[in-house]
Amino acid sequence: MTRIGITGHSNLSTDSVALVRKALDEALVPYTDDDLVGISCLARGADQLFAEAVLDAGGRVEVVLPSADYRETKVKPADLDRFDDLLVRSALVRYMPHRSAGRSAYEDANNAVLDGVDRLFAVWDGRPSGGRGGTGDAVEAARDRGVPVDVLWPEGARRD
Repeated sequence: MTRIGITGHSNLSTDSVALVRKALDEALVPYTDDDLVGISCLARGADQLFAEAVLDAGGRVEVVLPSADYRETKVKPADLDRFDDLLVRSALVRYMPHRSAGRSAYEDANNAVLDGVDRLFAVWDGRPSGGRGGTGDAVEAARDRGVPVDVLWPEGARRD
């Protein structure tokens, strides 16, 4: 079994989505013969693209939600259908012990993802995080723990 976590930008530009999805599909190829498990917080952008790629590759998705109110307060109405679709297709959903979403909830969720993975995919442009719990912080934490990190930032990808 291979357990891969995701961290990545939620604010991918519209024209970057297909580039990132292709990079994720290609990065998963070596693991499709294993019992693949993808671990995601299901944030829009990289997390959801990763979850879809894992499911399309025949793997299972486990979800770590940062807080009890995450869906209601952080998932925008236009993203609810996609979020809910991925949530109900997940093999396991785990909530962090926070009532409200915020930096400490995101940091705890990142740590929970790292606690349960063999490697981390990072859809990351290499820039530092804008506070605790961001993509750069997750990459740094993974590297500090000795978790292998695959940075995926395809040519032409950008953030909004």
